Formats: sequence, structure tokens, C-alpha cells
Amino acid sequence: MDGIDESDQKAQSWVGAFRHQQNAPVLGDPRTNRRRGKRVLDLAVACPLLLLCAPLMIGLTILIRLSSRGPTIIRQIRIGQNERPFTMFKFRTMYLDADDTPLRQMNIRELLGGQPGTSDGVFKLEADQRITNVGRLLRRFSLDELPQLFNVLRGDMSVVGPRPSLPWEVELFTAEQRRRHDCLPGITGLWQVSGRNRLSMPEMLALDLVYARSRSLWLDLWILWRTPGAVLFDRTAR
Repeated sequence: MDGIDESDQKAQSWVGAFRHQQNAPVLGDPRTNRRRGKRVLDLAVACPLLLLCAPLMIGLTILIRLSSRGPTIIRQIRIGQNERPFTMFKFRTMYLDADDTPLRQMNIRELLGGQPGTSDGVFKLEADQRITNVGRLLRRFSLDELPQLFNVLRGDMSVVGPRPSLPWEVELFTAEQRRRHDCLPGITGLWQVSGRNRLSMPEMLALDLVYARSRSLWLDLWILWRTPGAVLFDRTAR
């Protein structure tokens, strides 16, 4: 697909500056060192963030509870590293029993080569009536993702990595796209700091693949550095 090729080329140019770091001399097995270093980084980021955000998370829990019926935190089955299913936590942003069929149909169209649903009028998430008023605010600043810090502590996710896939999405992936599961999924990642929801599903997958092939501690730090700006100033969150 042309979208995948263009996104892949653009992302490759962004991460190229970090690749020489992977060739630096290291002691011991490089993969083991990288895995340990990433875990240290995850804990160094997730633990302080949980402490700092605890009052905010309590406040959001109360606000969600008062604004609409249903649980404050939802649990979703997602596909993680090596295609292992895990339970992912998120603040609820939709009304209870909301139908996800329109979103699923849009993503299927994009994965099968159709035009992006956000531009052809098939289903505009910006006007999604399933999202509560509080949920819209949470999504605008990605606050609905905060409970995923617990997933990081459990080892199901990393702070930085590919977007956690839904099981039905994985069934539509090509063999190449499934390689994004070679690493832990993340709360933030390359596509989140490269346009967020302006990107189509294939473009997001292409950026995830670039990350999976080029991942390093330096790239993670670069993505973390860019994430606050993407969250605060990018108006495309949905």
C-alpha cells in the first residue's frame, strides 16, 4: 500500500539518527542488556508517574462515576509481545454497552486497502456519539491511558512500544505486520508522536514496524521527550 510505504520511509528517516547507538560496544548479550535496560526505564518512568498522578486518577475516577453509568476502569483483551493475550486497563470514555461496530468496520476497510474512514465520511470519530463528555476530555489529553501504568508494572506493556492490538485486528494483519508483536506494546510510541489520529490504520502499523525493527533505549528516550508535546498540542486525539 502506498500509505504504508510513505509512512515507513518517513519514519525510517526519523529513527536513522539513533541506529548507530545500537552498534556501540556492549558487555554481555546485547538482547539481554536491551531487555534489562528497557525494564529499568519502564520502572523509572511508571513508578514516579503513578505517584504523581494518583490524585488526578482518583479525581477522574469520581468524575467518570458521577457523569455516566458504568465502571470507571474497563478491561480489554489485547495482544501483546509474541501475540500473547493480556488484560489492558483504561478509563472508560464511552457510554455503557456502546456498539463498536462502526469503528471495527472503519479499521477493517483501512486494513483491506480502502480509503481511511476519517476522511471519506463513512464514520467520523470526531463526532462519535458513543463518547461521553468526560470521555472526550480524557481522550483529548490521553488521560484514559493512565491506568496502563499498572500494565507496565505487571510487565504486560512498556512505556514505549507499538499500539496494543485488539484480537480481531491481528486476524487481518499480514505476516510482516505481525512482526510488530516482537516487542512489548506501549502506552506511547512512534506513531503517537508522529501525527496521532491523523494517521490511517496502515500508517500506524507501518510506524509500529519501524519501531520494532529499530527499537533502542535512545529511541525510547526520544519518543518520551516528544510525547508531552504531542499530548498537549496535537488536536487530533480521538
